[in-house]
Order: sequence, then structure tokens, then C-alpha cells
Amino acid sequence: MSDEPMIENHTYDQIEIGQTASITRTLCEQDIQLFALVSGDVNPAHLDTSYAATDIFHRVIAHGMWGGGLISAVLGTELPGPGTIYLNQSLRFTRPVGLGDTITTSVTVAEKRDHHNILFDCRCVNQDGDDVITGQAEVKAPTEKIRRPRIALPDVHIRDHDGYRRLIERTEGQGAVATAVAHPCSAAAITAAIEAAEAGLIVPILIGPETRVRKAAEEAAKDISGFQLIDAAHSHDAAAKAVALIRSGEAKLLMKGSLHTDELMGAVVASATGLRTERRISHAYVMDVPDHPTPLIITDAAINIAPTLEGKADIIRNAIDLAHVIGIEQPRVAILAAVETVIPAMQSTLDAAALCKMADRGQITGGILDGPLAFDNAISEAAAKEKGIISPVAGKAEILVVPNLEAGNMLAKQLTFLGGADAAGVVLGARVPIILTSRADSLRTRLASCAVAFLLARAATKATPGLLEAQGA
Repeated sequence: MSDEPMIENHTYDQIEIGQTASITRTLCEQDIQLFALVSGDVNPAHLDTSYAATDIFHRVIAHGMWGGGLISAVLGTELPGPGTIYLNQSLRFTRPVGLGDTITTSVTVAEKRDHHNILFDCRCVNQDGDDVITGQAEVKAPTEKIRRPRIALPDVHIRDHDGYRRLIERTEGQGAVATAVAHPCSAAAITAAIEAAEAGLIVPILIGPETRVRKAAEEAAKDISGFQLIDAAHSHDAAAKAVALIRSGEAKLLMKGSLHTDELMGAVVASATGLRTERRISHAYVMDVPDHPTPLIITDAAINIAPTLEGKADIIRNAIDLAHVIGIEQPRVAILAAVETVIPAMQSTLDAAALCKMADRGQITGGILDGPLAFDNAISEAAAKEKGIISPVAGKAEILVVPNLEAGNMLAKQLTFLGGADAAGVVLGARVPIILTSRADSLRTRLASCAVAFLLARAATKATPGLLEAQGA
């Protein structure tokens, strides 16, 4: 005999006056999110958890969709069951429903009518026994017996992007940072800068050909009259002038506009006039991956094509500093390779082993390093356990150090386009953080990129007051 759960209906002739059925369900936040997806109702009062829980769903339930859905579920699956046709309903919403409330929905046969129609009394009560919905529903009951396997509902996952929200919250109350925006000559570049200003993160100084910058602002429908605008002959000139503002101390952040990254970085790494420090410059993505408990820092995916062992050491130091700033006190650093064992023919595994020994000897501090680790072993505790890897990093990595730019770029884009992740990018190791945004970035991602750079700049100022001004000399 099969143990498969079955669903069976009650035909019109089998149903008796007073017969009843019920289901119980607890309201969770995902119910509200799914309601918004199905109905298109994205009113902040329904979705913003800063509202009182009872107020949130009192308004949602007034639409009748969730309450009516509970009643429909009883009628369609329990009594009468499969084959039921819903005709009409009259419901009263007497009390708000809040997150965590457990609702028991029951239907009771009140009247059997002609043409196989049945009138049901409907009632929904909360965990305290208080009525939240009362009323009646009329259905056409099935006339043929149906018994079939109960269909299992698919797993539905709401992608959680709270990571960036928490990141941006860390910047509140600290004051905006003067930011040199190099060549903002497209609507996307202007929009990114102004949105960050509106969020209280930056005070943009716009640097580029004046006519082109103003035209871009018109296309973006953004008012730039309140911001300083410095004319530049072309994109290379804009990059040079933006870097000069950093050196003079007039700006504490550098933001890429619509010029190529190579053009901006050319001005940054110039030996006499650039922004180099003793550290190698590197790029990091702060990835907000749905359902992953912590941010993932992936480095380097944009600057260093094939870094040497020395370069990788600086890339790791930069990433550890970034992790500290975003609230990870002792980041777990996984040095990635295709395998988790040292193989002399694979340089990435040799580098990983050497980097771990450098950390053991105090040459790299502030984090816990392990490698080589394959990606699955770095991210999944189950995969690490299956391979017999005993490590404080395996399965819990917060920083992923890739062997080269191609691997990092592909990994970040796979997480973005297949995993639904967001990638906030920042350049590290220069005198100031450098904000890199893309035209394809969402508002949340653009603001997160600015927030990361903001926190780095504030941390540097607190650690060494006056440093930027001194370095700019």
C-alpha cells in the first residue's frame, strides 16, 4: 500500500448540514512578501517592517486576498474538496492580523440549495480565540467522487537582500563625504552620484566637460545646481583633476563616472601625481547573496589580471581591512583554487599554501586564512565535511581570494546573474577608496558601493586624523 498522501472530496449528496472542516496557518513575513508579488501591491505600509506588525497586515487583509485564500483553501481541499467551484462570498474583517498570529479557518455547512449549491458559514479566529474574519461563502459542490494524490507545493524562496540595507544603516548620522566624481557625462553616471547625495552618503564634486555634464543631468532629469562643477577638457583631464582634488584634501572619495576604468586608474597609479600607497591597489566586490548569512567579499575581479604571490598578499590585506570596516571582526579568508590539495603543477595551490604560512608567521594579520580550497569547500560546510576538511574557514568563508582576474570576474557574474546576488564594487589600496559602479547596477547596489567607500574613508580618518591632508602635499 502506498504511503503517498491522498486528497479526497465530499460530493453534494454526501454533505450534511452542520458538517465542518478547518485548517490552521501562522502568518509569516514571507506570506506578506508573496502577497505583494502575486497582487502587485507593494505599498510600503504593507512591506516595511518599521510599521507595527498589526498595522501591516490589517491593511493587506482588507483586500480580502489572504483571508479569502484561507477560506478557499478549506473549501477546495477539505470540504467539499476537489471539484468545488467557488461562486461568491461575503466576508467581514473584524480584527487585524499580525506577524506570528496563528489563524484557524473553519467552514460549516449552513444550507444545501438547488443545483448542487451549498452555503457555508466561514470563520477565522486567532490564537486567542478572537474572530478576525466572519461571513459566508457559496460554492457549487462536486457530484462525482474524486480521490487522488495530494499535490506537493513547490518550495518558494524569497530572496533576502537585507545585507545592503544593514550596510547602509551603518553610515547614518556620520555626515556626507566630499567625493570627486570623474567625468559624469552620462545619465547613469549623474544618477548614481545624485542618488548617493540624496542618501546622505556623498557631496559630489562633478568634474568633466561642462556642457556634457549639464546635458547628462538634463537627460537624467536631475538638478545639479547645488553641486560644484569643475570643467575639464576630456575624460583624461577629468580623471587627472579628480585625483588632484584628492591629493589636495578637497575630496575624500573618488567616484568613477562614464569614463573607462583604465582611464581613471591610469591617473590613480601615476607615479608622480597619483594616489599610490605602499599597498598594491586591488578591487573587491561585497556580494549580497540571497539566503547567504553574511556578505561575501570576492577579490580581485577587476584590477589585477594575474597577481604574483606578493600581489595576492596585499590583495588579502586590503580585503581584511574592508571586512573589518563592514563589521566582520575576524574574517575567514578562503584562498581559492580548483582543488583543496597542494599540487606543484598548479601555481594557485602553491600560492595558497605560501600565503597561509605568511599568515602563520604574522606577515598577514587580522583574519583567519586557509587554502587551497575549492569553491564548494569554502562555502559549504557539508562539502567540506564530505572531503574530510577540518578547518575554521572551510564552509564559513567570508572573503574569497581568487587565483586571477578571470576567475574572480566569472565567479562574481555567476553569483549575480544565476544566483540573484548584488555586487557592490570598490577599489582598495589607494590613498582613498574608489567607487566603481556600473550602468547595470540597481539603486541598492550603487548606494551600497558608496556606503562601503564611505565607511572605509571614515575609518581611515578616525585611525589617522589629518592623514589625507598630509599625504596630499
